[in-house]
Amino acid sequence: MREKRKIKIDATLFDLCLGIFLYGVLCQVIILFFSRKPEYSIGLWIGAVLAVIGAIHMWWTIDKSLDMASKDATKTVGTQYLLRYFILVAVMALLAVSGFANPLFAFLGYMGMKVSAYMQPLTHKISSKFLEVKSNE
Repeated sequence: MREKRKIKIDATLFDLCLGIFLYGVLCQVIILFFSRKPEYSIGLWIGAVLAVIGAIHMWWTIDKSLDMASKDATKTVGTQYLLRYFILVAVMALLAVSGFANPLFAFLGYMGMKVSAYMQPLTHKISSKFLEVKSNE
């Protein structure tokens, strides 16, 4: 018999990812109201996915660096920041060159991470109600 694995996620990270998703949905509704170009929507969601991946990577980097000496932690955080930055620049350049999606809307989606940080008190209220319901079942 297989044992169910419980996935434990940091509550703040969950709130941040939820905020990025809600921001993406709001932007998508606005995009659909003004334009029906698919490259705008594709760009938005590429940016939102990059934001979620970036948030998870940031959390992982910080969590890992807390167990290191100060000098090593500083080096690790700096190196991982540069890695995230170069991946973002590479994806944006690829979108600009390929024309597959609009890089400005991808950047708009990526900015969901920043907006979500400010929305965290609201998303925390939403997620705590959701998680309470889940734990009572």
